[in-house]
Amino acid sequence: MRGASGLEGQQTTAKRVQFSSPFLPYLFLAPQLAIIFVFFYWPSVQAIQSSFYLEDPFGFGATFVGMSNYTDVLKSTEYLGIARFTAIFTALVTFFALSIGLLLAVKADGVIRGNATYKTLLIWVYAIAPPVAGLIGMMFFNQHIGPVVELARWFGWDMKVGLDYSDTAFAMIVVSVWKQIPYNFIFFLSGLQGIPVSVREAAALDCRSEFRRFWTVILPLLAPTAFFLLIINVTYALFDTFGVIDVMVKDKAANNPITLVYKVYMDGFRGSDLGGSSAQSVILMLVVLVLTVFQFRFIERRVHYS
Repeated sequence: MRGASGLEGQQTTAKRVQFSSPFLPYLFLAPQLAIIFVFFYWPSVQAIQSSFYLEDPFGFGATFVGMSNYTDVLKSTEYLGIARFTAIFTALVTFFALSIGLLLAVKADGVIRGNATYKTLLIWVYAIAPPVAGLIGMMFFNQHIGPVVELARWFGWDMKVGLDYSDTAFAMIVVSVWKQIPYNFIFFLSGLQGIPVSVREAAALDCRSEFRRFWTVILPLLAPTAFFLLIINVTYALFDTFGVIDVMVKDKAANNPITLVYKVYMDGFRGSDLGGSSAQSVILMLVVLVLTVFQFRFIERRVHYS
């Protein structure tokens, strides 16, 4: 018995040992950790430090002002208005991008003939860079030759994208959703195709209603994919839409809606307010941290992994 226990212990130890040296795993992780440190942690520390100073735009000096940059930002009615628009923009882009992506994935999953062409036409948009997507969107919403503007005129809507606040916001949301739909489509379609045929057949026997079958059987099985895409889409709406917004506002941010990320860029790179811009970036980091904690602490509890 003692010999058998020793043999089992040796086998367990042999299975756990994967590297000849204990430092080898850290060596493999070093390049990725270096990238994270250089492009995330170091800029974050610099932003936090700069947020407490009033810096000269030409780099000749800095004056410590404490929490003054934060109080100025949080008391600004302009910043609070931009924060309100960012929340609405993020919610709408995330909701419509996920909903339309899921709808197209469900339809594509049921296509038998020509499914490869159908899927390719839905996916190719994802290869377009955000600034290019914004440029294409401006062509569609052009006041003189834009087909969307012409269609809106038939219904008595005189769209003025780039000049009118509401019209520009509508165009930004449409283009941002259009850009993100293929990404959601790919993952939702993969999730649907990963559901076993036996589960689908059992669900078809138990429930004749296609909508109820999808809502009670298919959608819960897609919950892990949907949770992952929720995080990705919120991040996309907050940060990756910068290129779309930069093209569509046409350097007229004062008359058009912008998000918090674009506000950081405008104040830091164009307004030369490095301290205020750093304070805004720190506030944005805290907002993202709170959203992440909320998603993983409350929303993930409803997600069941098989």
